Amino acid sequence: MEILALFLRTVLVYFIVLLTLRIMGKREIGKLSLFDLVISIMIAEIAVFVLEDLNKPLLEGVVPMVTLVIVQLGIAYISLKNEKVRRLVEGRPAFLIQNGKLNREVMKKHRYNLDDLLLQLRQNKIVDVADVEFAILEPSGKLTVVEKEEAAGKPAAAQATIRYEGLPLPLIMDGKVQDDSLTKLGKTRFWLKSQLQAKGIHDFKDVFFCTVDHRGKWFIDKKR
Repeated sequence: MEILALFLRTVLVYFIVLLTLRIMGKREIGKLSLFDLVISIMIAEIAVFVLEDLNKPLLEGVVPMVTLVIVQLGIAYISLKNEKVRRLVEGRPAFLIQNGKLNREVMKKHRYNLDDLLLQLRQNKIVDVADVEFAILEPSGKLTVVEKEEAAGKPAAAQATIRYEGLPLPLIMDGKVQDDSLTKLGKTRFWLKSQLQAKGIHDFKDVFFCTVDHRGKWFIDKKR
């Protein structure tokens, strides 16, 4: 009898949770705001508590779920009418790259490092930071990327001085030279320093991020 009761309770809780999430809206999981995500996790936790203890009345789980849905719908309605509340609950988009320049203050504020940025750029089919005009971190955590106009056609800048063919190599990250990348290029720190000096940079520590691709295209973001 306990197994049958557990089975029936599980099926009932499943449909209750499904109904509550449907009432909350049809946004994809990856597009949930932080507030929506918290509500969803709390509903899931309540459902687990109800299933763990068969002696607990089902109503003790249903009431908190309904309460959370009412709270979510209420705040969603207020957010629809009031921009300040909407920004408070959902947050604002953050420009990680603006006008082709890395915004380190914004990255630091969101605890977003260079590896995170390069990963999400690759997920957006962007392999070179130099091709990005804007990179916007949305409140959902998704990165929206706008390429530079000249990057859309990917013109071939034939330069045989760089032998490595593949993804753009990070030569300097946060002021530190990436010796592994230099090894792949068959180059030395002396070569890198001479290249930077030709561009008016005299110290590696003055550079926050520097890459070069197989076409010889450089991207340099200096520390301010």
